[in-house]
Order: sequence, then structure tokens, then C-alpha cells
Amino acid sequence: MQFSQIPASLKRQILISFKNLLKPIYNAFKNLFIPMSQEQLQASSASPPPFDPSQPSTPISYPIKTLQELESRSYFSSFHYPFNVASVPIQSGSLPSRPRMLVCHDMAGGYLDDKWVQGGTNEGAYAIWHWYLMDVFVYFSHSLVTLPPPCWTNAAHKHGVKVLGTFITEWDEGRAICNALLSTKESAQMYAERLTELAVALGFDGWLINMEVALAKGQIPNLKEFVSHLTQTMHSSMPGSLVIWYDSVTIDGSLEWQDQLNNKNKPFFDICDGIFINYTWAESYPKISADAAGDRKFDVYMGIDVFGRNTYGGGQWNTNVALDLLKKEEVSAAIFAPGWVYETKQPPDFQTAQNRWWSLIEKSWGIQQKYPRVLPFYSNFDQGHGYHFAIDAVQVSDTPWCNTSCQSFQPFLEFSEDSTNTIQVIVNSKEASYSGGGNITFKGTLQGNDYFRTRLFLGEILLGNLPVHFTYSLKSDSSSLVGLSLEFSSTLNERMSVLLAAQGSTLLTMNQFSSKFSKVIMPHRVVKIEAAPGWVIQESSIAMNGYILTEIHAVCYKSKPDFIDLKLNSGSDHLDNDLARSPSNYYAVLGHLMVKTSDQNPDFLPSSSWLVEVQHIKWTSDLQGAKTLSAKIIWKLKDGNYSMSQNYNVYVEKLANEEVGNPGTMLKREQEYLGVAQVEAFYVSDFVVPSGTSSLKFIIQVCGTDGASQKLDDSPYFQLDIEDSISSSGTNDDGMKFRNRKCECGKKAVIKFSKSKNSPQPYCCCPTGSCSYFEWCFSTQDYRRSNVSETDVSMIAELREIHNNYNLVKILVVGTIVWLLGYYLCFFCWS
Repeated sequence: MQFSQIPASLKRQILISFKNLLKPIYNAFKNLFIPMSQEQLQASSASPPPFDPSQPSTPISYPIKTLQELESRSYFSSFHYPFNVASVPIQSGSLPSRPRMLVCHDMAGGYLDDKWVQGGTNEGAYAIWHWYLMDVFVYFSHSLVTLPPPCWTNAAHKHGVKVLGTFITEWDEGRAICNALLSTKESAQMYAERLTELAVALGFDGWLINMEVALAKGQIPNLKEFVSHLTQTMHSSMPGSLVIWYDSVTIDGSLEWQDQLNNKNKPFFDICDGIFINYTWAESYPKISADAAGDRKFDVYMGIDVFGRNTYGGGQWNTNVALDLLKKEEVSAAIFAPGWVYETKQPPDFQTAQNRWWSLIEKSWGIQQKYPRVLPFYSNFDQGHGYHFAIDAVQVSDTPWCNTSCQSFQPFLEFSEDSTNTIQVIVNSKEASYSGGGNITFKGTLQGNDYFRTRLFLGEILLGNLPVHFTYSLKSDSSSLVGLSLEFSSTLNERMSVLLAAQGSTLLTMNQFSSKFSKVIMPHRVVKIEAAPGWVIQESSIAMNGYILTEIHAVCYKSKPDFIDLKLNSGSDHLDNDLARSPSNYYAVLGHLMVKTSDQNPDFLPSSSWLVEVQHIKWTSDLQGAKTLSAKIIWKLKDGNYSMSQNYNVYVEKLANEEVGNPGTMLKREQEYLGVAQVEAFYVSDFVVPSGTSSLKFIIQVCGTDGASQKLDDSPYFQLDIEDSISSSGTNDDGMKFRNRKCECGKKAVIKFSKSKNSPQPYCCCPTGSCSYFEWCFSTQDYRRSNVSETDVSMIAELREIHNNYNLVKILVVGTIVWLLGYYLCFFCWS
């Protein structure tokens, strides 16, 4: 039979089969004889392996993308799950009965710098810090189940803001998902329960439901069951939780955005906690929606797209136009995509543009949250990013970082473009910090007797019998002072204004401020920090039983020399007026503020009260034999009680090999800062261990809610013996493991690495070097050799390469045989 007589379809199948047979043979020859270019090597090494959530790695946040993942509860088997649990519970309960502010994140698809649970390295990462202007925060992405990264939940909860995840179906894939989700009443209930379980386990407050697909009318009853059951299970599992419906699919199954509350979407509104109205509404729609909602008008959240896509008022720098209308009609607002400021790089810089944009929101809508509400209260003004990190005025890291979980209570700073202000006030991440990576910097000029007052916090704290202590850190030039102005109100609406003055002359301070405040109090304690020159801690106390602390302001003023001495030296009777008229430079940095009563001192448990463990130990080595460690550190109280701490600083000490007569010698007596944890776990990734290090001491520094930190010498720790660790866990090279190997002399063998340039291998050898024993391991086979000098360890790598090449030769031989068979088959077909 001639080859030309073979049917074309069969010819194609034969050729494809030969192509598939010959392709691996070609690739084997190519890899063996044709070296890869530098670009190909870089591209090959740059391709990361597929993400496997069950394997230990740097903790990240990620969404659930399929119904199968949701149904199987596989997320709870993920290595990353424990790291994604929010650590800050929300203090507030139900939402207030007033127009509310919902902010929907929608930032470039989500899971960017915020996915790194233990923090990233982008100082300029997107963040929100105007939490006092909102009630609800929604984390949004276009994945099926969007789980808020814990950094957003921690920061929002700290400020009293609820956090919702998103459940969304869209496009053809969404229709297929809905067919399974809504196939039966039982399936709808089951998936609702899965969502409830996730929210409760991870510590966020509910769900935004966005069904952006057309459905069959027969699916609507099960859709309503899904929404209703989710709302009920959330409320029973987490009082104060929310389920909000997005204005998308209608009660007849059509995908038609209504832009208002009406009879086509109200059936969904009636079985959940609110509705997020699509953002293309017209001027009359807020009132129509309010009328349709009746006594639930505050549960109607009218959408506003900050990008301005067909949104009322145009969004962007005119977002307040829509807010003014909604405030008038007494419905709630839902701001969509405030990251517009960041994504479009609004001038002059993100910090300034963000503050300016949110100042428009404040002027239109007003302040929604107030704090402090409870004591102790602590803020280091950190926005969750910086160029350095400090603890108790000592800089422990100079690496740029971002971690919104590290946000402290954010000050209510007022944005002003008025150039007549003599003092500029900013949250500054570049100047030295007392704690974390930020501070409040005051910079400008003041005339002699003038002072500058700016808002820090608006609170609601009813004071009792115990005195309240105010402690704050300050770094300034020689004459710039910062005091605190406190505003109080009584149950009889009596107002009092108290100045907690800075250190200085009591007489001069009283002369300057006694007529401007109800009371002036001098600090009872001033401490200079020896470890950080320039920083000063000032402490003052006040007793205001029955009064409510409503406002905390910073007061900037200049210290003045003793007037009598100056007059004697100058002979001038007009010195007071001369000093009062002369402006001078002002510069001060406020590092932190702590408010508490005398019975709220931190009481850290001793190290012996904690159990610290190291898990998932993984050792790797480079071509020079330097070792790196990846491991998970976990800790808990031995009595099983829950720790009240929400932050732990993690350090490591490196101990050198024991020297004669001096065991446990330190390489250098210092603790290296690794990072901060919000849960009782921390993952150490690719930590480089210097040669000569015998053990690593991991220290967990417990932090109090008042900003205090346990002394490192008293903190819980775990000491990891490197030799034992490598022996028990091995290295990651082809999965090789050495478990408690012993030399021929009976002593425990040590682990070393060959010096092969191409394939360095770990091996065991005699700890004293007196024996000729050594041992190495391939991926599936162990090899032992005796009577070989330890200096011949390069042979290990050579044998490894021979082993690999032998496998390659087998492939080539088999491939050649297949090729010959194919050739003769073609010859036979042709003839």
C-alpha cells in the first residue's frame, strides 16, 4: 500500500503520533547538547511553581474561586488559614440609626500588597486611614468568594468599622455556578452555611451578595432561600453581622440594574440587612428609594462610583455632590472604588491627595466614629507603612514595609490648603518614630506668645473615681513644646478645657495659658530616653470624676527664657513685646499617646507560662554551602487561656558553636527583629544562617493593648539546635533526609555539603574527622561508603550527575528504539 493511498485523516494521526514520540527525544538531545541562553535560564527560573495552599510558604490571603473549594471546606486545610484569622474583635454592635457610610474597596482586582499577611516591602502600598468617616467596609474582587485579608479587618475593627467579604457570580462561569448553587433548596442552604462558617472563623462581619447573571425564573425561590438562610445563620452565629444585597438580578431573573429600590429588587432587600444600589441612579431615585424602604431607609446604600462612570455628580473630586443629595434625602451612601486616588496617581502625591479627597467626604457627610471610647487607649499614629520600624524609640529595622494590621488609632487631623496656617501638621513615615513607622510632625513658625491648636481625637469616655494618666513621647528642637488640650463635658452640659502643659517654667506657662483654659496642669514626670537621644516621655494625670472626655488636641507653643534674667542682662523694659513680635522656627515630633487609669498597668506572664514550638522546618543551601531556614513558629499559653495580646514582635538570636570552657557563646549579643505577628504564629522564610552558628533562639515579645512590650529577657522563646534540626528534618535537595545518622565509630554524624559547582549535595561524615565514613542520599536511594577520605566528597556530586545522566541515557535509548520502529513502520506503509 502506497503512503499516498492512506486516507488523509489517518496520515494526520500517524504524523501526530510520530511527532509526540519524537518531541521528548528531541528535547532530551537539545537539553543535553545545546546550552540554554542566559535569557532562557532567567525565564525558566522566574516561573514560579503552581500555588499549593497546603504547602508551607510565606503566608498570604487569597480568594476561593470554585464552588467545589467552598463545598469541600478545603480552605480550612490550607497552611495559610491560621494566619488569616483577624485578631481584633469589633467593639460596636448594631449599626446606628442614621444615614451610614459604606466604602467598597475594589482596588485593582484586590490581593495586591495586602495579600502578604505578615507584611510586604512596598512603603507606598495603598491603604485607608480615614476610618472615622465610615461604618462599613467591603473588600471586593471578582473571584467567587472574596475573603478580606486580615489586615483590613484588624484596622477597621480597631476603629469600630464592620467588614464584609464578597460573594459574586458573573459571566458564563457565574451562570454555571448558579445552576449548581441553586439546584435545590438544600444546596442553597448548604452554600450559605459554608459562607457563614468562613466569616465566623476568619473574624469578619458578613457578606455583600452580587449575583450579576441572568437566572431562570424557577431559580429565584432557591436564590431567596440562599439569601435568607445566609442572613439567618450569620445573625445567629455572629450577632451584629450584615448581609447586603447588590442591585443586580431582579425577582423575575433578569439582569437589570434598577438604580433604585423598587418592587423588582425589594423582595431581596426584605430578607437581608440592606441593599447596595447600583451607582448609575438619577437625582430623584434616592427619595423614591427612601419612600419604598419606609422605616428601613437607612438600610438603602446608594452607590457612588469614584471613577465617575455614569454616577451622579461625576465622582472623583465631585463625589461630595452625590453625598450632599443623599444626606438631604436621609438614605445611606456606598462609595465604590476610593482607590481612584491611588490608581490614577492624583497629584501631588498619594498622601496629600488622599487626605484632600477624604476631607471632602468629611465636610459633606460628617464624622461617623469616635474614639477613644474605652481605656486603655494607645496610638502611635502608624498608618501601616513606613521606611523603618521602631519599638520603644529604638529603630529595629530600616527596611521599607507595609502592613495595614499595624495601623494604630488614626488621628482626626483636619486637612487644610490654607497657606496662612503657621504650623503644618502631617503623619510622617520618614522621620524617626517612637513606635512603629509613623509619627505626627509639627513644622512651621510661631511668634513668641502665640500657640497653635489642632485636633487629634474625638472621644466619648465617662471618667470615674480613678485619676487618668496621659503619657506621650516627644522629640523637638530646644524651644518647641507640645502640650495636650482636653475638652470635657458633664451630664449637666458643663464644659471644661484643661491644658496638660509640656515641661518648662511653671510660672511662665501659667502666665501664658491660665486665662485660656479652665485648668493648667504641669507634667509630674519627664523622662529622657537614654537609648534614643532626643526622645522625651512626659506624664500627666487628671481627676475628672463624672465628666466625659470628648476631645484631645495638640497644643504647639514655644518655651521662653526667664524674662527677669533677660531684662537684667539687656536693660530693656520692652523685652516682652519684642519677644512676642518675633517669629521663630517651630519643629516637634509626637511619637505616641497613651491614656489609662492607674489600675491598668500591664502584667506580662513569665516565659514559663508559654509553650513555643517550631514546625515545618526546611533547610536549604546555596553553592557556597550557606544554609537558609524556613519554619513556622507557634506559641500559646500552657493553661489554654486566650491571650489578650493582639501583637507579638518576633526576634532571633544567633548562638555560635561552643568554645572550650565557654559553652553557648553568642556571635554577638543582639536580637535581630524578624517581624510582627497578629496571631500566635509566625513564618520565618529563607532566613540566612551564618556559618559557625550552632543554634537559633526565637523570641516572642508580647505587646500590651497600652503599647507596652515585655522585656526581651523575660519573653517566651524557643531555641533551635541547628545540627539536630538538620538531622531530623534534612534539607530540601530532592527531598533528601538524614535522620539521626551515626558514624561507624558510634558518634552522631554531622551534616555537610559538597563543594561541587553544579550539584552541591548534603552528606554525613564523622564529627571528629577520624573515620573514613561518609554517607549521601539520592532522591530514592541511600548510598554508604567507607574507606574514602572526606576530602573526596566532590565524588558525591559527580556520582549524582552520573546517576542523572544514566536516567537520561535510558530515555535516549528507548527513544531511539521507538524512532527506529516508527521509521520502519513508515517504510512499510510507503511500500
